[in-house]
Amino acid sequence: MRYSLLDLAPVPEGSEIPQSFQNSADLARQAEGWGYHRYWLAEHHNMPGIASAATAVLIGHIASQTSSIRVGAGGIMLPNHAPYMVAEAFGTLAALYGDRIDLGLGRAPGTDMATARALRRGMAPGAGDSFPQDVIDLMGFLGPLDPEAKVRAFPGQGSNVPVWILGSSLYGAQLAAQLGLPYAFASHFAPQALEQALEVYRRTFRPSTNLEKPHAMVAVNVFGAESDAEGIRLRTTMQQAFARLRLGQPGKLPRPVEDINDHLSPSVLAGVNEALTVSATGSPETVKRELSEILQRYTPDEVIITGQIHDHAARLRSFKIAAEALKTL
Repeated sequence: MRYSLLDLAPVPEGSEIPQSFQNSADLARQAEGWGYHRYWLAEHHNMPGIASAATAVLIGHIASQTSSIRVGAGGIMLPNHAPYMVAEAFGTLAALYGDRIDLGLGRAPGTDMATARALRRGMAPGAGDSFPQDVIDLMGFLGPLDPEAKVRAFPGQGSNVPVWILGSSLYGAQLAAQLGLPYAFASHFAPQALEQALEVYRRTFRPSTNLEKPHAMVAVNVFGAESDAEGIRLRTTMQQAFARLRLGQPGKLPRPVEDINDHLSPSVLAGVNEALTVSATGSPETVKRELSEILQRYTPDEVIITGQIHDHAARLRSFKIAAEALKTL
């Protein structure tokens, strides 16, 4: 089973965006050596702690720093963009880096509504409802050249960049199944509908020219360290960041704390921990055991590992621990 990596180019407290890009490039080079199959970057906006907003630009940077790992978007939030512009951007990436580029598509804006309007000026209310047609149009711009078409994407046409549907609900599962596309579930922060979405996707999947049988990816947080106690301490960074986001106070990636109970109320912490259920935390042995349990429960075709960790060296170590565990599983 393939294992991949999801990065948000985090900006830790005490650091700046240029350093985040250097850290992501370093992580990508290391991940390639550890056997990760894909390195995906996610689109978010108006968030001081996430630097992957210009996702296609950063994908090009990471692809230029690596040689074999697939690099792509997990994902591009399609309501923010004209499908034609996305096709040109990813067609350009494919022309530069060959068959190493992936394009995952999400339906959410990845930000607040005021920023969403700034991204796609003149966006009509309910424009998100055009997502299925936008996906079909985008695939047309990336697909074989149609001599009769009046609008074609150059670069883009004929690049056949693989398209994925991303989701955290049944909607994405149903669309991916209907279009015969691979499906990635955002279980690293929204695990509630994971089992039902996988069942719907697999049961209703229609084979297509893109994919003969269902291919489902599950996202897993990993906070690996030399001991269980250190893994738990590293996880407090993401717990704090997630809580602040839910409370409307996004900021740079917080430093870890010794006891998360001193920093978050019981009700907020309970909600955060529920969102982070699909996680493996602790020593290499604990991470391996918890990853094994996740694989047995959900039987994904592929997993994508993520983990918001403040210290870059600790982040590298965590992804290495995850890779070593997944190699043996």
